[in-house]
Amino acid sequence: MKKKVLTALQAAQLINDGDRVVLGGFIGAVVPEAIEKAVGERYLETGHPNKLELFFTAGQGNGVDKATNHLSHPGMVSKACGGHWGLIPKLQQLANSDQIQGYNFPQGVIAQLLRDSAAGKPGTLSHVGLGTFVDPRLGGGKINQVTTEDRVSVMSIDGEEYLFYKRINPNVALLRGTTADEHGNVTMEDECLFLENLAAAQLVTNMGGTVIVQVKHMVKCGELDPQQVRIPGIFVDAIVIANEEDHMQTFAEAMNPAYCGRGVVADKSVLVRPLDAKKIIARRAALELKQGAILNYGIGVPEVIAQVTDEEGITDQMIATVEPGAIGGTPAGGLSFGASAFPEAVITQDQMFDFYDGGGIDQAFLGLAECDQHGNLNVSKFGSKIAGCGGFINITQNAKQVFFCGTFTAGKLEIETGDGTLSIVNDGHIQKLIGEVQQITFSADVARRNGKPVLYITERAVFKLGADTLELIEIAPGVDLEKDILSKMSFKPIISHELKLMDSRIFHEKPMGLTFPEKVETKQGESEAA
Repeated sequence: MKKKVLTALQAAQLINDGDRVVLGGFIGAVVPEAIEKAVGERYLETGHPNKLELFFTAGQGNGVDKATNHLSHPGMVSKACGGHWGLIPKLQQLANSDQIQGYNFPQGVIAQLLRDSAAGKPGTLSHVGLGTFVDPRLGGGKINQVTTEDRVSVMSIDGEEYLFYKRINPNVALLRGTTADEHGNVTMEDECLFLENLAAAQLVTNMGGTVIVQVKHMVKCGELDPQQVRIPGIFVDAIVIANEEDHMQTFAEAMNPAYCGRGVVADKSVLVRPLDAKKIIARRAALELKQGAILNYGIGVPEVIAQVTDEEGITDQMIATVEPGAIGGTPAGGLSFGASAFPEAVITQDQMFDFYDGGGIDQAFLGLAECDQHGNLNVSKFGSKIAGCGGFINITQNAKQVFFCGTFTAGKLEIETGDGTLSIVNDGHIQKLIGEVQQITFSADVARRNGKPVLYITERAVFKLGADTLELIEIAPGVDLEKDILSKMSFKPIISHELKLMDSRIFHEKPMGLTFPEKVETKQGESEAA
């Protein structure tokens, strides 16, 4: 049967007071911007729909006024559950003022929860979140005092602890694709990601709800390749055809064909980054890279590692992945984060987190915000700022090796380097290595129980996770151990008996000359390092 083709405003009329709405998208990619904007405009004009419950996996927004920010007016929302809140300041404000109930769950768990709830399961059972603020013994992912319902519980199976996340029951899904036919079949050929669109559409359909999909084009039945259909028409109730302004590929780029693997892969022009603190950290981290490793780079300093590997000419020796689904290629940054230029493959977000949670990542490089004396990290809450955990918990709990990368202090840090040494000219005024973190996003005790190797890499010092606290294993040439390191920490680390200087190549302007051992064929036909 032919599906309804509506304007964005007409689609907004389908959402009723108290509806439970799944929002598709990842930062600024695959966001049904036209629909969400129309829903927000309708509320401001009429006061409806109100008291909505929102579900979203990743951060959807630009930090100002797009995506979920359209739906974040007082009275419009009663409850929200999301993986990343950092780009939705208006929703943060509602949570901080106790105007809504709110939950922050691991991004991968929410993606899997959509799929498991669609299958009629009672919820999602996972080891992800144990020992963190999501663990019900440490808060259960509740964001504020008015959030009282327990959505997470501890279960024991064969003597092992797990977390059980209750199923969700949305009755509206706002999603996006590229092309729809008259029966509502949707392809996503111009989208850089597939995300969990299929799972969300199946869930809402099975709940007897309404699935609305924003697209760029409409074609007749039979014109779409069935193997390219990502949201079958049996899961779609209405189609909205959007204009180009409200259907940008990401919030940073109108359309980049490389994110869909189209065009010619040109020789990459290497832009040499100045030797600042972030590059120093990224260079030290790059020394840990293993040939053939499957990687995940986080936002911030870890993004610079890819610039370093470009400069060193070794980028093609590893395979980068991005949690929403891209495998291989060059990960994008900023408001295009999540996309990759010329990826080798793109899978759904729930599938990617299945791979991650099973231990598929060899090496993960994530940011270092707050770190305490036990080795715990907080990247999810800072005072009234609700950043959210995103995929951080999934990734750090399950990668074979974890490297936290960030400056030693925060603030107006000034350094001098370039001659093989490091000098701290002006230190940052905020200590990042403190006694206790405000919220545990990475549990050091869980890492210890699992025997996970963990390094904490800064521009002046490198620590490893010890039996009880951090162990200082390297310091930068030129820095003073007491003045520049120990006096800027709120706790005293163990100092290694084999304390070393960081590789002096890190602190020279020229490339470090990173290479991997060449492999040769042995008589048995096995490849070994030369």
